[in-house]
Amino acid sequence: MSAVEQYARAHIVTDAPIEDSDTIPVVLRYDPEADPRSVRVGLPGASHEWTFSRALLEQGLRAPAGTGDVRVWPCGRVQAVVEFHSAQGVSVVQFETKALMRFLRRTYLAAEPVPH
Repeated sequence: MSAVEQYARAHIVTDAPIEDSDTIPVVLRYDPEADPRSVRVGLPGASHEWTFSRALLEQGLRAPAGTGDVRVWPCGRVQAVVEFHSAQGVSVVQFETKALMRFLRRTYLAAEPVPH
């Protein structure tokens, strides 16, 4: 089994003006040896990565999912929103659904046992 790391561009949803660009680089990670049921998302400038259930990400691409620190829901036909809650506030990040689906496919391939 091998780890998966994928970079994606995402939009921060905010009412504040965004400098430079309206997209941010986000890293999506999956390590089946560390935790085969979880994925991690790293936002720029964050002091840690968000770790949450891979099933939550998959469910949230079809219908609103999550009740804790991480919530995911579809936004129209081609986008999905991931909402991160912390003591510092809420970060709302909008992804292209196809980028998250590609990442999920790669995680399932990485988790499959390699025949000997």
